[in-house]
Amino acid sequence: MSTQEDAARLLVRTLEAEGVEYVFGIPGEENIHFVHALNDSPIRYILVRHEQGAAFMAEIYGRLTGKAGVASATLGPGAINLQLGVADATTNSTPVVAISAQVGLDRIYKESHQIVDLVSLFRPITKWSELAPTAEALPEMVRKAFKTAQTERPGAVYLAIPEDVESAKVSDALRPLPVNIVRPQEPSPSQIARAADVIALARQPIVLAGHGATRDRASDALIHFSERLGLPVATTFNGKGVFPDDHRNALGAVGFMRHDYVNFGFDEADVLIAVGYELQEFDPVKINPNADKKIIHIHQSPAEVDDHYPVTVGIQGDISRSLRALADSVHRRWDVNGTGEKIRRMMRDELAEGAAEDGFPLSPRRIVADVRAAMGRADIVLADTGAVKMWMARMYPTYEPNTLLVSNGLSSMGFSVPGAIAAKLAHPDRRVLAATGDGAFLMNSQELETAVRENIPITVLIWDDSAYGLIEWKMDLDMGTSSHIKFGNPDFVKYAESFGARGYRVESAAELLPTLRKALAEDTVSVITVPVDYSHNLQLTDKLGDLTGPF
Repeated sequence: MSTQEDAARLLVRTLEAEGVEYVFGIPGEENIHFVHALNDSPIRYILVRHEQGAAFMAEIYGRLTGKAGVASATLGPGAINLQLGVADATTNSTPVVAISAQVGLDRIYKESHQIVDLVSLFRPITKWSELAPTAEALPEMVRKAFKTAQTERPGAVYLAIPEDVESAKVSDALRPLPVNIVRPQEPSPSQIARAADVIALARQPIVLAGHGATRDRASDALIHFSERLGLPVATTFNGKGVFPDDHRNALGAVGFMRHDYVNFGFDEADVLIAVGYELQEFDPVKINPNADKKIIHIHQSPAEVDDHYPVTVGIQGDISRSLRALADSVHRRWDVNGTGEKIRRMMRDELAEGAAEDGFPLSPRRIVADVRAAMGRADIVLADTGAVKMWMARMYPTYEPNTLLVSNGLSSMGFSVPGAIAAKLAHPDRRVLAATGDGAFLMNSQELETAVRENIPITVLIWDDSAYGLIEWKMDLDMGTSSHIKFGNPDFVKYAESFGARGYRVESAAELLPTLRKALAEDTVSVITVPVDYSHNLQLTDKLGDLTGPF
C-alpha cells in the first residue's frame, strides 16, 4: 500500500535522478517546502544574495559541465530577477533549468497579490516555458525540462510551480522518469563528399571554430583536421581554447571591434569551414563582407539564415565524427601561408611588449600578460563584459576549452563574480579568476559574501578606471568625445574585507604578478584592484585602423 509525500519531495527526487549537484537560489514563502525537502538530499543548496547571481551560477555550471545548472527563486520579483542570467544562458547556448514558485491555482486566474504571468515572460528567452498544472505532472515535466535544456542547441528552460502544487500530497509510488541520453548523430556521407569536393578545389581554406565545437568536445578532432589538411584555425571569443593558441596553425580569436590581425586571414580565404560556429557569437559580415566565400557549416544544428553566411554545404551531426570523416575524404594538403605566420608573430610580439610595459596605472596589455603568467593552462578565467573582455578575448593565449569564459551571446555585465563561484564548484581542482571592470563588479559584488560563507575560494581582479570603459572607448571612436560614463568607487580593499575576503591594492606594475600569485595560492576569497590606463584603447584601434593586408 502506497503512502503519500509532499510534491516538493517528489520534485527533489526528480532533480536527483537528473544528476543535479547544486541548486542556486533564494527561498521565498511560496517555495519553502521545496527548499526544506533539499535538506534530506545530497543536492547542495547554494544560498545566493541576488537571483541574478543564481542564474549566472547555473549558467556557468552548465557551460563547464554540459549538465543543466539549476536556479531557483520564489514567485514575482524573485523569478523576474532570474531573467538576465536565463537569457544569457539561452543566447550563449548553455543548458539551464530555472524553477520558480507561482501563486496557487486557486487564484492564478484573477488579479491578486504578486501575480505575474511568468510563463509568458520567460517564453521569449527560453527553449521551453511552462507551468506545472498538477503535482503528478512533475516527473514528466522535469524530465522534459532537462532533455530540452541539454539537447543541441542547448539553452535555458523555465518551470513555474504553483504554491498549492508544491505543497500537495502525492503518492510516493510516483517515480522520476529514466534519463535517456541523446546519442551523437552520424554525418551524412553524401554531405561529407560534397564538402570534400568544395574544399579540394579551394585556393585558401580557413577554419573558424565556435562555441559548438567546445560543447561537442571536438578539440582533438579539430586539431587532427587542421594538421591533416594543413589549415589555419581561428576561433570566436566563445570558442577560445578549443584550438590551442600555441599550435602552429592557430590564428587567434576573431571578434574584436575593428579589423584585427586575424581578419586578414579571412580576407585571403575563399572557403570558410565553420565548425560549431553560431552567428550570435560574431556577425559574419565582418569575415565575409561581400558574401562571396563558400561556406561549409559543420554543426549538430542547422545554420541560421544570414545574407553574409550563405551555406554551400551543411553537415549536421556529431562534430568530431564529421571532422574526422571530412579529413579522410580530402586528398590534398595546404601549407599555412605567410599571412598566418605573421598574424601569430604579431600577436606574440604584442603580448611580449605588454609584459615589459611598466607604466602606472597599468596598461591593459601588461595586465593580460601578467594574468597569463599567473594562471596554469587548465585554470579558468572569466572575463566580464566591457573593455576587459575586449583585451582578454583578443590577447589572452588560451590552450584548453572553457578556460577563458566570456558572454558573447547576450554580453551581460556582472556575470563573472557569481560565475566564478560556479566554476570553482564545477572544477574544485583548478584555480579560478574573475577578471572584471569596476562597473561590472559592482553589479553582482554581493556574491562575495556567498563565496566566503560557502568557503568557495576564488580570486577577483578588478580593472579600475572609475568609468564604463568600453562605452567611453566606443564614444571616443564614433563621436570623438564621451559623456555620462564616469562614476566613483568604494575602497575595494575595505569593501572586500567587510565581506570577510582578503583585499589587495596594486600600486605599481611590478606588484601585479606577485599579488596575483599570492592571492591564487590562498585557499580563500581574494579581491585585487588594479588601476588601468585605458588611453591604450584608442592607441590600439588607431593602430589597427592603419593596418593594410597582408601587412
